[in-house]
Amino acid sequence: MIICRFLLPLVVLLLNGCEISLSGKVLVLPGEYSHWHNMRTIVEELLDRNHSVTVLAHTSSPTVKQSQTDRFKYMFFKINLDQEDTLNMWHNFLAAWMSENATGFEKLSLFWNMMSEFLSYFEKVCSGMLLDEKLVTSLRESHFDVIFYDPMMPCSDLLAEVLGVPSVMSIRLTLAYYYERLCGQMPAPPSYVPAVAAQGHLTDHMNFLERLENLLLYIGHTAMFKLQMMFIFDKHYTRIMGKPTTFCDTLGKADIWLIRSYWDFDYARPFLPNFKFVGGLHCKPAKPLPKEMEEFVQSSGDDGIVVFSLGYMVKDLTKERANTIASALGQIPQKVLWRYAGEKPDTLAPNTRLYDWIPQNDLLGHPKIKAFITHGGTNGLYEAIYHGVPMVGIPLFIDQPDNLNHMKTKGAAVMLDFHKMESKDLKEALTHVINNQSYKESIMRLSRIHHDQPMKPLDQAVFWIEFVMRNKGAKHLRVEAHNLTWYQYHCLDVAAFLLSITAVVMFIFVKTCSWVICKCLRRTTTKDKIE
Repeated sequence: MIICRFLLPLVVLLLNGCEISLSGKVLVLPGEYSHWHNMRTIVEELLDRNHSVTVLAHTSSPTVKQSQTDRFKYMFFKINLDQEDTLNMWHNFLAAWMSENATGFEKLSLFWNMMSEFLSYFEKVCSGMLLDEKLVTSLRESHFDVIFYDPMMPCSDLLAEVLGVPSVMSIRLTLAYYYERLCGQMPAPPSYVPAVAAQGHLTDHMNFLERLENLLLYIGHTAMFKLQMMFIFDKHYTRIMGKPTTFCDTLGKADIWLIRSYWDFDYARPFLPNFKFVGGLHCKPAKPLPKEMEEFVQSSGDDGIVVFSLGYMVKDLTKERANTIASALGQIPQKVLWRYAGEKPDTLAPNTRLYDWIPQNDLLGHPKIKAFITHGGTNGLYEAIYHGVPMVGIPLFIDQPDNLNHMKTKGAAVMLDFHKMESKDLKEALTHVINNQSYKESIMRLSRIHHDQPMKPLDQAVFWIEFVMRNKGAKHLRVEAHNLTWYQYHCLDVAAFLLSITAVVMFIFVKTCSWVICKCLRRTTTKDKIE
């Protein structure tokens, strides 16, 4: 008994010591809107596993509010921009992409203003974060084990470099194809890896003309990306660091890239050891709906329901577009739950209800769900894949056309053009997706692939963050291509050497043959003269 009395506290102490040794300190630099929603799922799981998490954001973030209270700690740095200015910037961003009746010159003007605002925003966030010596000193003294960031937060990769802390990046953007290929050194043969085209019509099965288009897109995208980095971002990185620094080199130092997709969604293509697939990590089994919403859903009977959402950022539409959509929704037998915060459309039918917010994952997991009308954001697509719901896609901007083209190619969705769509188009698309069993079968096949993984996406994401903490980084997973010049990477110096050797050998051979032929001709001529 006496021995047990002494051993018990020792065992408890050792167990507590093990728990403490396994916990780590994580600094999180979030993206905005759905990007933060995705990262937050990982943050909550890290907290459940006894890690300490600090979220660093700027004072004008439209997503991360200073008044929030959570289980994790917030740190804010001030930038010379108020929240209203940031919201206007995102509003202008949407206006540039969604303008229907604007002329070519007006669209160009909108995009120019948008890029100018983003550049100004980029500079202010970078300066506010990295030129604040007090903030940087405080972060350095906190001795974080890993930095978990979304590149949507400007200069987050540069902060990891300044603090000398290993980093894990969360990414899934149109720009990711540039980031992965040009900064992450991902092999991307243009013969079967499609570039992200504006209309997202290319797949991994391309004929000659499509491969030609794909190659030209690669060349054009690469040239634009390199010029943009050189003349915009690299100079700011160099100014902040006080020495020549490039965006791509800094971003490429991330130890692990958490790619928010998987082979249920993506086309098969080569990837690197430090690229990990965690698509759908935020998905979970459906929970019960609020009472009033459940009653509306149950009133649909055997016809079921349709869920409609254009995402976090699109809260309203023009009156004309809203009426076109409402008219189409009123012509189907299903009940419709539409996430929409704009003015009530004149053509809104009794079968359609508007909501400022909907529990999208829970609705998509409801037994009465028949179809999902979506803009093609990755989070929504993965919730549809997780629960096996066919889609009608109305892409709006950035990666959404390409995302929905993946679903269309895999037989799980129909795509419509937001600007050209008429009521009959939307009604016919919904009827086709709901009544044609092949769409349900295709999405269920993708759902089975998604669920048939050795480790759940969320567990995998947390594992690799903990892996980086335990091993003080994961540089052994980074390919040597990061340390090669462009001509070394493509073996152009080796090709030049071999061509030079070949040219010298050919030159000597030709000269030797010429000399032998000339000598033979001289002998023949001399002999003829003698005779």
